[in-house]
Amino acid sequence: LPTDLVTRTQRNAFAALNRVVVPLVERGVGAPLAPAGVGIVMLETTGRRSGRTRRVPLVGVRAGQRVYASTVRNDSQWVKNLEAEPESRVWLNGSPKPTVANVRRQRGVQLATLTLR
Repeated sequence: LPTDLVTRTQRNAFAALNRVVVPLVERGVGAPLAPAGVGIVMLETTGRRSGRTRRVPLVGVRAGQRVYASTVRNDSQWVKNLEAEPESRVWLNGSPKPTVANVRRQRGVQLATLTLR
């Protein structure tokens, strides 16, 4: 299959999944237990080109005032958005919390550390 077709198919599949998952995560379903745990968080970034708010559900690990999320996809838009604008929000237990992100890329993995403010 052509690469652009695969990429488009993946993006469409994730968009369809997110339409179902986003409302649940915003309500706190699957959130990591405070102050430590693993669960689903909603990351809210600012689009680096559009300036619009973008939301993406991610598996996150919470450790006190930090939430860690990562991806092995090289083209994850949420990572690029955080690199351009580290001010972000993460939804935990049904409410948004302001965060500042630090993104590290190492050996094909991108790790975002979201520090709660």
